[in-house]
Amino acid sequence: MIECRTGGRPTQPIFSQLPGFGILPPVSIQHSNIQHFLVRIFFSVGEPSGDLHGANLIRALAALRPDVEFVGFGGPLMERAGCQLHVDLTALAVMGFTRVVGSLHKFLDLASQADRYFRHQRPDAVVLIDYPGFNWWIARRAKAHGIPVFYYTPPQIWAWASWRVAKMRRFVDHVLCSLPFEEPWFRERGCNAAFVGHPYFDEMSRQSFDERFADELEAKLAGRPLVAILPGSRTQEVHHNLPNFLRAAEHVRRQVPEARFAVAAFKPHQAEFARALVRKSGLDADVFLKRTPELIRAAHSCLACSGSVSLELLSHLKPTVIGYQVKPWTYAFQHMLRKVPYITLVNLLETGRIRRDKADERRRPANDDPRIPFPEFLTYHDRSAAIAEHTIRWLTQPAAHAATVARLEKLRARVAGEGASTRGARYIIDALEARPAKPIPRPHYLPQALVAGG
Repeated sequence: MIECRTGGRPTQPIFSQLPGFGILPPVSIQHSNIQHFLVRIFFSVGEPSGDLHGANLIRALAALRPDVEFVGFGGPLMERAGCQLHVDLTALAVMGFTRVVGSLHKFLDLASQADRYFRHQRPDAVVLIDYPGFNWWIARRAKAHGIPVFYYTPPQIWAWASWRVAKMRRFVDHVLCSLPFEEPWFRERGCNAAFVGHPYFDEMSRQSFDERFADELEAKLAGRPLVAILPGSRTQEVHHNLPNFLRAAEHVRRQVPEARFAVAAFKPHQAEFARALVRKSGLDADVFLKRTPELIRAAHSCLACSGSVSLELLSHLKPTVIGYQVKPWTYAFQHMLRKVPYITLVNLLETGRIRRDKADERRRPANDDPRIPFPEFLTYHDRSAAIAEHTIRWLTQPAAHAATVARLEKLRARVAGEGASTRGARYIIDALEARPAKPIPRPHYLPQALVAGG
C-alpha cells in the first residue's frame, strides 16, 4: 500500500486507479507540508548476521525505490543504512532456555510496541530476518492488522523444528529462501516461497580489509602458519566454544610448534573474556576485536563455531573444523529434534542432503565423514584432541590441505552467487506494487449524516 505522509505522519491512503492501468506510480506533490509519497517497511532483525543482511537489503530497496522509508527493530548496521531504529534488537540476542525466559518480559514489551505501531502507523510491509522465537510474535501481529509479511533468510525449521512450518503458512505471505533446497521444501508444505540466494555472498563480494593491519599481521607471522579461532558472535557461544578451541589449539601447538594462533572477537566484552581465558590457558595467542575478515584471509586453517561464518570461510577457501559445544541436556534435545545430517551450511550445500539418517550417522559420524569438506563436532564433552587432529593434518600434509582447498573451490563456483540482496528487494517491491488498491476509508471526523447526504 502506497501512502501519502504529511509532516512525517500518515494521512489517509491515496490511490490512483484507472480501468486497465492498475495502480499508478507515486506522483510528487509540491506542497510545503507534504514531503512525498512513501512506502514504509518495518524490519524486525535480532542477530548480528541479520543486521548485516538487513542493511544490505535496505540499500538494495532504496536503490530500486528512493521513496521507501525503513523503520523497526534492528542493529547499528541497519541504522547506518537508513533504518529508523525503535530499538537495537541485536543487543538482546540470547540463546538457551533460561536466558530467553529471563529476557521474556523485554520481548513481550517490544512485541506490544510493534502491535501498537502496526495499528496506528500501518506500514506497507513487514520484513523479518531469521530470529524466529521473537519474529513469530511480530508476524502474528502484522498478519492480524492485514500487513503483508516477508521472511528474508527464513529460520532453518527444516533442520530443527519442521512443525513450525504451520506458523510459516499462517503468518507469512512470502518466504524468500537463501538456500537452494529450501524453496521446494517450503512449497511442498504449502508456503509461498522463492529462492533469492544467500546474502552472505553479496557481503563477501564487497568486503573491505584493513590492508595496514593485514601487512602488520603478515610481518608478525613471518611465514609461520596461522590458525584462526572463531568462537562465534553471541556471548554464550564464545563462553561455550572458546575453552574447547583453546584446548584444541594447545594440542596443535605441541605437534606443530611453529603454528601461530589468533582469536576473533565480535564485541569488546567478548575480547576481554577471550584474553583472560588465553592468559589462563597459557597458550601463546593474540585476541583481535572486529578483525574477523583479516584473520580469515591470513589463516592457513580455522577452528570455527557453526553458523553463517562457514559461508565466509567457504568464500575464502579456508579448511576449517567446526565445533559447537552444548550442555548435555541440550545435546539430547537436539539429537531428538534435529532433522538434518549436518549442522554446517557448507556441508549441507556440498551434499545436498537435508534428510537425517541416524543409522548412517552411527557408521560415519560427521567428524569423520568423507562426503563433507568441514569436519564438524556438535558435542557436550571435550573433543579438543579430535578437533586438533584435522588441523594438524592440514598443517603437516600440504597435499591434504590443497585437496580440501580444491574441493572448496569447486563448491564455491557452484553455490556462491551474488545478487541475493537485489533479488530480494526486487521481489518485495514487485509484490507491493502488485497488490490491489484498497478503498479509501471514510474520514473518522465526518458526521455520518453528512456522508449519507452527500
